[in-house]
Amino acid sequence: MARQLPARPDRRSPLHRRPRWWSELPLLIVVYAAYSAGRLLARGDKGDAVAQGLALLDWEKRFGVNFEHPLNRLFTSTPALGIPADFIYASLHYLVTPAILVWLFRRRPRSYRAARTWLLLSTLLGLIGFTLMPTCPPRLLDAGHGFTDTMAQFSSYGWWGAEASAPRGLGGMTNQFAAMPSLHVGWALWCGVMLWLHGRGVVARTFAVVYPLITTLVVMGTANHYFLDAVAGALTMAAGLLLTRPALRLADRVRSRLAATAGAAGSDGSDRKSTIVSGGCQTSAGEHIPGQRTTSASATDGTPAATR
Repeated sequence: MARQLPARPDRRSPLHRRPRWWSELPLLIVVYAAYSAGRLLARGDKGDAVAQGLALLDWEKRFGVNFEHPLNRLFTSTPALGIPADFIYASLHYLVTPAILVWLFRRRPRSYRAARTWLLLSTLLGLIGFTLMPTCPPRLLDAGHGFTDTMAQFSSYGWWGAEASAPRGLGGMTNQFAAMPSLHVGWALWCGVMLWLHGRGVVARTFAVVYPLITTLVVMGTANHYFLDAVAGALTMAAGLLLTRPALRLADRVRSRLAATAGAAGSDGSDRKSTIVSGGCQTSAGEHIPGQRTTSASATDGTPAATR
């Protein structure tokens, strides 16, 4: 008996096909727009945000991890460090993160779907953090706490204004209390992991390590985040990673059920149609117009079908 080979998976199935840019791009735009809108709306009360920031600062001082203080003094007193740090804070997360996504989409399509899901889930978790824990960043605390807003100090060198890292004049359209967790650090960590896992060569591996570290130093040195904000950003990415596989399995089950439902509907529709092209109409010798006759009787008794 011939051995039957296992059926190969249908590469045209939604579960196996390569991601398409015309479906991925709208998804990313919608999620980022929802994140930006939610981040803007989740402003919180200023008093609660300041209290939360002071509580974080108190915890850091208690355990000796308030690294943002010496870094901020260094960046403030050294423009050669403070100005590049402001540019890094205001721009790189908008450039590097999409670049890594596009690179994965084009060069590592098998890894893209999981990587994209991890990033989106972590971003949504960060939005929940902004909503539940509005936190005043160090730069907005009273001057007596020892912080200087480097973005305001060096605003004449860049496109940002004195209010935030947004373009000059648009600071009021940002949520300045969205500090906990730091998604600057979270996104940089995601970029580093992707480059470490899928990049090749010394340059990619070096950037994978250096970029998250520099981002962490920058967010503290510019007084935009506390050290604990950076820790929360890393934990947020870890939580997103844990949720990625269950989310992908759920998405696959939903797709399978939708595909099965669509297939069942298609087969039901085809069963109602006749599988005989002629529809049972047969033309005997000498006929010009076919007549509707069955052949079951003639097939059983061996007699030819009746003629008109």
